[in-house]
Amino acid sequence: MNLQYTAQQQAFRLEVREWLAGHVPAQPLASFDTAEGFQQHRDWEVILNQGRWGMVTWPEALGGRGCDLIEWLIFEEEYYRARAPQRVNQNGIFLLGPTLMEYGTEEQRARFLPAMAEGRDIWAQGWSEPNAGSDMAAIRSRADHQGDKYIINGQKTWSTRAVWADWLFGMFRTDPESERHRGLTFILVPLNSPGITVRPIPQLDGLPGFAEIFFDNVEVDVSNRLGDEGAGWAVAMATAGFERGLMLRSPARFQETARRLIELYRANETTASADPAVKEAVIRAYLDAESYCLSTYQTACRLTQGGKIGAESSTNKIFWSELDQNMHATAMSILGARAELLPHAPAAQGVGSWLDGFLFSQSGPIYAGTNEIQRNIIAERMLGMPR
Repeated sequence: MNLQYTAQQQAFRLEVREWLAGHVPAQPLASFDTAEGFQQHRDWEVILNQGRWGMVTWPEALGGRGCDLIEWLIFEEEYYRARAPQRVNQNGIFLLGPTLMEYGTEEQRARFLPAMAEGRDIWAQGWSEPNAGSDMAAIRSRADHQGDKYIINGQKTWSTRAVWADWLFGMFRTDPESERHRGLTFILVPLNSPGITVRPIPQLDGLPGFAEIFFDNVEVDVSNRLGDEGAGWAVAMATAGFERGLMLRSPARFQETARRLIELYRANETTASADPAVKEAVIRAYLDAESYCLSTYQTACRLTQGGKIGAESSTNKIFWSELDQNMHATAMSILGARAELLPHAPAAQGVGSWLDGFLFSQSGPIYAGTNEIQRNIIAERMLGMPR
């Protein structure tokens, strides 16, 4: 792997940096788990799209720039370095978008991708159910094929962004006699459809970051099916590969957290240095973030040469989720008792967003497939161990 950037890549980095310098909001946006913040982030997606930065790897005809994965990584590095707003449509642009590129028809790509890039359609993920969390093969929500419609009944839960989202991509059982991963179909569902009820679920911070969704004889056009009927498992595994292996959590996210952690340590070094283990944890966080970055560049190079993301995406998911936890736990150690204060508390003294990040990091080993399930996948598919 050549670790030297080409002149073209360096020029691309400069273009990204200059555009972000002129457009990133001076003040942080409100949380996108509030109605106000959700709209602010949707508006930011519009601004990104106007500069054709909504999703740089997409074809130009669909609102992108036709960039390769190396350029995407460069964009992400500059995006996080500029501390630009989080992407409220990450389920769409990072997960469904690449899946549509691979499995969607020309009509579906033209219909959904530009609206996704423009922030007009914000997407939620509809996989988990009350009795099918990490085990998607246990999904029971039904989609009965009747003419040119699917009639959907059932329930989804822990659907991220679903409180204010416009669409949901989900897995539904179209063959009632099927078991496990057979007979599942990947369907795109407008959340304003008659028969849908969305109920918010509060996170640890009390904000409705998730929702449960109830389907009562919901009619969806068959044209909204992605891939063949009954072949949804293969489509979903492609989406899960993007989620665990590359797109959802770029290394820049963790490199920026590591940089902020170093800044935090230096600002509190008088007290933090009393425990040598804290300094060691800060160093380890930096090294692990850089290691993850190099590993991701290696994966990107393999993909650009025609390779695929396989079961090793599970190792990535475990690594970045536990790295995120460790970095935020270290920040809590540095801040001491102040770590429990919200940023606006009188005695907070610059705790910033570390508490919010710490709380969110606890979900990392759960979403995108629990780490326990990922270890099973590694054992069976990579190491060849018996079930």
